[in-house]
Amino acid sequence: MASEKLHEYEGFLGRWHATRDGLKERWSAWKDGNLAEILKSRFFCRKDDSSGVVYEDYSHIYRRKTRPELIRISAAVMGIEFSYSAETAFVSPTLLKIGVEHKHMTLVWALSPLIGFFLTPILGSLSDRCHSGFGRRRPFIFIMSVGVLIGLLLVPNGEILGYLAGDSKPPNITYPYHRPSLLHPSQNQTSIETPPYNNSHPWGILFTVLGTVLLDFDADACQSPARAYLLDVTISEDHARGLSTFTVMAGLGGFLGYALGGINWDVTPIGTFLGGHVRAVFTLTTLIFMVCVSYTITSFKEMPLDLVELRSSLDEPNEEENLDTQNEQNYGSLEMEESQEEDNRYVSINDDVKPKPRKSIVPSPHASLGIYLKSIVYMPKSLKILCLTNLFCWMAHVCYSLYFTDFVGEAVFGGNPTVVETEGNPDRELYETGVRFGCWGMSMYSLSCACYSMVIEKLIKTFGAKRVYVGGLLIYSTGMFLMAVTKHKVGVILFSWTAGVMYSTLFTMPYLLIAHYHAHGTFEKTGESGGKITPQIRGLGTDVAIVSSMVFLAQFILSMGMGYIVNTVGTTTAVVSVASALAFCGAIAASQVVYLDL
Repeated sequence: MASEKLHEYEGFLGRWHATRDGLKERWSAWKDGNLAEILKSRFFCRKDDSSGVVYEDYSHIYRRKTRPELIRISAAVMGIEFSYSAETAFVSPTLLKIGVEHKHMTLVWALSPLIGFFLTPILGSLSDRCHSGFGRRRPFIFIMSVGVLIGLLLVPNGEILGYLAGDSKPPNITYPYHRPSLLHPSQNQTSIETPPYNNSHPWGILFTVLGTVLLDFDADACQSPARAYLLDVTISEDHARGLSTFTVMAGLGGFLGYALGGINWDVTPIGTFLGGHVRAVFTLTTLIFMVCVSYTITSFKEMPLDLVELRSSLDEPNEEENLDTQNEQNYGSLEMEESQEEDNRYVSINDDVKPKPRKSIVPSPHASLGIYLKSIVYMPKSLKILCLTNLFCWMAHVCYSLYFTDFVGEAVFGGNPTVVETEGNPDRELYETGVRFGCWGMSMYSLSCACYSMVIEKLIKTFGAKRVYVGGLLIYSTGMFLMAVTKHKVGVILFSWTAGVMYSTLFTMPYLLIAHYHAHGTFEKTGESGGKITPQIRGLGTDVAIVSSMVFLAQFILSMGMGYIVNTVGTTTAVVSVASALAFCGAIAASQVVYLDL
């Protein structure tokens, strides 16, 4: 295919000239044309004035994508990881500052996963059935991005909004900051007398908690339609490369996000202008998030569901009794032809682009919403095993991401977060030094995630998906075990790289397998290399959301149980020990996943 070869071999200089010429054409159109028509033609359709026929060009769906194009499609997840980094770094101190007690902190963190576990699969099914002219996935990416933006605005400004709503303002007193131990809430103490001021901010707490729930839920939930969008606008040959690019962008977002929070913005003009360290971080994160999401949702048009269903109805038999059988055999999918005209609408594909036959997985238009939701519960065994594997993976990762700095401060550096916070206290200083050092370990894990994601596609082609999936989890399990045994500063940095391997694995492998199932319409293996069509009615977005919802269940379970485990064992070494054990269980589950011929 000529255009595909051009995209693959034109090189950097050729792409630069093509981009420059395209910008010139758009600038000319912007000066001479109508803004509404430009936006309509860019995101929806174009009209041939000579014939009066409205046509839509979807040739981009059927060609290989270049790496820059995959980066653009995946840019949204980079913004999501930026916002997630700001959340994990500053939400707890912010809530503590405005009077949330430690015993209630776990409940705040449990709200989002409790909501997300039940709501995310429903949102996924709705995206599969979305008839918006903007596409099936991008409207949900946009809506959830608005939720993230509201959260980014509420969390750092909740206290100020509370004062405007009627909270009593504190006197002009400077409070010394003290980082509590989330794992030992009952033993936290303070070194100063509590001033004669009731540190109660009911409205401020309401706004901040609302922002936290919105930010945490939407940041996690937005990843499902973002992944489904990537899989929808790429051909099956690009799925592994696209998902690895998606994970690279996520790793870079986390790495740069933690680095952004590590800068002391209080001593910079930006921090002074924006009102302090926390507001500076959240303001910059908000701007970066908006740019990243906008870059993604303006990249490639999706084929609207009503057009796909129209084409489906043209190919289906007229006999009503054969409809259900036809849908079950095809899993609600369609073989896309090169062109079709109906109701003055057709898909226009350039002559030099001859698309390969490709299944576009869509939900059956004949199934009611109730039956559709019921299919989520009664899903194939292959998806149940994949969900179980992803649950173990996320539980292992949540152990690391939420409690790792406390482990480093106490178990590695020998500090004590429960001592009285007096100036020059060696135990307190050791703990704070360990916490800062642990942040560098987490930064390294995000960087290793990006690095490993660059080679995971080649590893899959060389060793097969099963070895890569199981091996990635065993690497993490071994790294956490060695970190628990050594409890050394070098181990904190070195073995944190294994966390990046696991994070890249759980970000890539489950969704590559789901896309593989849907591309073949096969969810059950019948022999060494064969499979059979399994009667299902769900779409790709639903299955992506179901597997993704395991992150909410994992966070809920860990937020309820990790503090109890640490208190029972008496050491934060239990954090990495539990992570190692859970990753090993995930590896066992991954060995039972259906891989077909991948």
